[in-house]
Amino acid sequence: MPSTAEHTILRELLAHPGRWVSGTALAGKLGVSRVAVWQHMEKLRAAGFGFEAQRARGYRIAARPAALFAPLIELEQRVRPRGFSLLVLDTVDSTNDEAARQLAAGRATPFAVLARRQTRGRGRFGRTWHSDSSANLYASFAFRPRVEPERMQTFTLWMGVNVCALLEKFAGVSPGIKWPNDILFDGRKAGGMLTEARIDADRIRDLVFGLGLNVNSPAAGWPADLARRAVSLAEVTGAPLDLNRLAAALVGRVLLAFQTFADGEHRDTFADLWHRHDLLRGKHVALLEGGRRHAGTVTGLDDEGALLLRATDGKTHRFRAGEVTLEKAAS
Repeated sequence: MPSTAEHTILRELLAHPGRWVSGTALAGKLGVSRVAVWQHMEKLRAAGFGFEAQRARGYRIAARPAALFAPLIELEQRVRPRGFSLLVLDTVDSTNDEAARQLAAGRATPFAVLARRQTRGRGRFGRTWHSDSSANLYASFAFRPRVEPERMQTFTLWMGVNVCALLEKFAGVSPGIKWPNDILFDGRKAGGMLTEARIDADRIRDLVFGLGLNVNSPAAGWPADLARRAVSLAEVTGAPLDLNRLAAALVGRVLLAFQTFADGEHRDTFADLWHRHDLLRGKHVALLEGGRRHAGTVTGLDDEGALLLRATDGKTHRFRAGEVTLEKAAS
């Protein structure tokens, strides 16, 4: 991790985007020599920063790290609840698993675990999540909520529409969500969510919300079995995104969304957000529940987040879990 001096230099340069910051001013703020300032900036260059330097004018940022860089994320954050901490790892088995270990060790919540790579990333039903590219986001958020277990039915759905709303604002894209936890663009998957909790009889002991998001992976970078099913935000926008800015914005949005949910204030906006990003309403689908297959037309969600499926006989059925695939409507 960068020293306090490097953190200060970075903060000063970020506070004046595109403008020159004099080396003398930086040296005075740090109480060190100009040579020492240069040495600290060399360490920041090693982390992926590029700087322009001009005699009598100073320094300014010319390039930012492509990979996750914890101090940069922290400096870009606009939302920081009391006690929040951020852990950025180079490689981890799974950010959800690391968050669970940190909870078991007594780490104060809320906190977030981000990784440049995962070796055992996973989604629902234990499926593997392709996580070997540092161009993407692998993140888990840990909480000890004061929320009754029965209220958690809509949690992942609420967080999903908030992630979609963030991407819409941040990248100018139009993501859709496929119940219950997939983020898609034109039928190709860009993100997935996994919520895991330890639950006592009448309360949730702790909660981990995990998100894998394909950000800057190139089209040619997918394994053969994913090439037609996966997509990155960069493919959708036509240009790479600033991964650290996106990470900071995501952290802020998730923390605010969690607090809104915990306070019960999400009910006022959840239906509108879901309707805006819902990919299944009005579509003919097949839903696998255990070993049983159900077919019908999706009519929406109920108040508990269950999928409403109108069968061919006109009856509507509720499903709290299942695997959904789109089908052609019966003629």
